[in-house]
Amino acid sequence: METLAASIEIILRWDVFAALLIGSVGGVIIGAIPGVGPAIAIAILLPATFSLEPIVGLTLLLGVYGSAMFGGALPAILINTPGTPVNALTTYDGYPMTERGEAPRALSLAYGASFVGGIFSVICLMALAPVLAKVAPLFGSREIFLATLLGMVLVVIAHRGQNMAAGALLCFGIFLQTIGLEPVRYTTRFTFDQTWLTSGVNLIVVVLGLFALSQAFVLLSGRDDQKKPPLLEGRLFRGLWEVLRYPKVALSGAGFGTMMGIIPGVGEFTAQFLSYTLAQKTSKTPDLFGNGAPEGIIASESANNAVPAAAMIPLLALGIPGEALTAMMLSVFYVHNVIPGPNLFRNEMDFVLALYLCLLFLNILALVFLMLATRPLLKVIEIPNRFLGMTILVLSFVGVYSLRNSATDCAIAAVFGLLGFILKRLSLPIVPIILGMVLGGIMETKFRTSLPRIHSPLDWVNRPIAAVIFAIIVCAVAYHAWTLISARRSVSNTDSERPTE
Repeated sequence: METLAASIEIILRWDVFAALLIGSVGGVIIGAIPGVGPAIAIAILLPATFSLEPIVGLTLLLGVYGSAMFGGALPAILINTPGTPVNALTTYDGYPMTERGEAPRALSLAYGASFVGGIFSVICLMALAPVLAKVAPLFGSREIFLATLLGMVLVVIAHRGQNMAAGALLCFGIFLQTIGLEPVRYTTRFTFDQTWLTSGVNLIVVVLGLFALSQAFVLLSGRDDQKKPPLLEGRLFRGLWEVLRYPKVALSGAGFGTMMGIIPGVGEFTAQFLSYTLAQKTSKTPDLFGNGAPEGIIASESANNAVPAAAMIPLLALGIPGEALTAMMLSVFYVHNVIPGPNLFRNEMDFVLALYLCLLFLNILALVFLMLATRPLLKVIEIPNRFLGMTILVLSFVGVYSLRNSATDCAIAAVFGLLGFILKRLSLPIVPIILGMVLGGIMETKFRTSLPRIHSPLDWVNRPIAAVIFAIIVCAVAYHAWTLISARRSVSNTDSERPTE
């Protein structure tokens, strides 16, 4: 109870509440604008958060991260264009309901399901906090090294059909992290006698280039064709209560989101797919899915909104980000010399609980804001793409320059912006580069810290937790290899069964 009281005292400060309010409301607005999304907003906000206290900066970023998916349902349902990528599945049943004249009902279903998913996830994690405080200290350098390796493996496996590309981009991110002074003996690596490379390639510069600048280039090179959302007639509160008619769908979606959020490299898409598939298989009207099924909206939105809180578990407990947004947040910790990991749960449990309470309140604030301001928010959907692109471009360069007042950083960000633009045009993933930079640094540090205690290869797995993580890695690789072989066999069998002309 003392820890909880201390956590409440932290978030009752005016600056924390202001950050929570700005982040949650701003996140909804950002999510409602197609083509922007939380990754770009967080990338632009990162330089500004470095001057804030850790709890204030992280609350602001968490507000954007957690509430953007609330707003992303708005264009997904009204104009069949997801505000954030993870709202794509919502279009399957949301837009058909709009075409039937049930847009208010579809929106309120999405809001209610998102609220259930977010609250469920936070409550679960707050209940697990004492357990995590006991388990986290059991992770030493070897365990964190193997957990980081598991995260890298899962990142590659999660990109089905693009495993080779994801692996190559992950390795490229690891290489970028090695440029500059190495962390133990402070010798230079891959600088080629260029003094501007001595300090390495800044993660925030790369993030702003790959996410913000690349999206600005995409928007500027596209058309300004904007769909006008339909007029909303009727009350928005109906669907909130209708969510309670499908408790199994909402809770199973929230459960999938919580579980998938904890696992590094998996995220919202897998959680949504599992939730949506289960809801369809257990529904009394499975044929309605894809044509305006309320369960479809609930399954999708409850799953994706449960992920943000759960994704904080590997970040806070082990210092391992599971995806790009938590990787960006990790830099805020490092700037303020607050190191996520076992010691954070052991020594600063009130700080951890304060973050979870902020996640709880941001769900409430996002829901209240949407219920009161949905109709005015329809205007942001009509903002021209090129105007958005130019705004993102200017803000990104301002953010990059403000980091170190360096024109070199702006040039590096522009290069990575072009790289991100090319990768997006080729439909290749960007996230592995960022995770490679972050996880590569953690892996190298823990590997070199572990070496004095390693006398044979078996010493890596001679402790229970290390052995379990290694077994999971082996099983994950073996299962993925088996699925690839099975897919190839099925394709070859299909080809052999075709009649020859």
